[in-house]
Amino acid sequence: MLKFDDAPKKPTNLSLNSKVLEMARELGMNISQTVDALLAEEVRRRYWEKWQEENKEAIEEYNARIAREGLPLARYRSFGRSLGDGRKKD
Repeated sequence: MLKFDDAPKKPTNLSLNSKVLEMARELGMNISQTVDALLAEEVRRRYWEKWQEENKEAIEEYNARIAREGLPLARYRSFGRSLGDGRKKD
């Protein structure tokens, strides 16, 4: 999991829409905190999007194997038996 909580802050310059900035200040928003939170959220989203794309083939192969062979150790489950073993019925 991506965690950014304990990282030190680093000063930076941003160019923001002046009207949006003015309105945010009028609303008492902490600009730095808001941008930091939104940027972290976008970084996480893009990271996992990239990860899924890079691992797409492995995920598809795993899902195909489960569809073909069922879930590992499924026969030992004492719950969810009505859900089947994960294999597709022919």
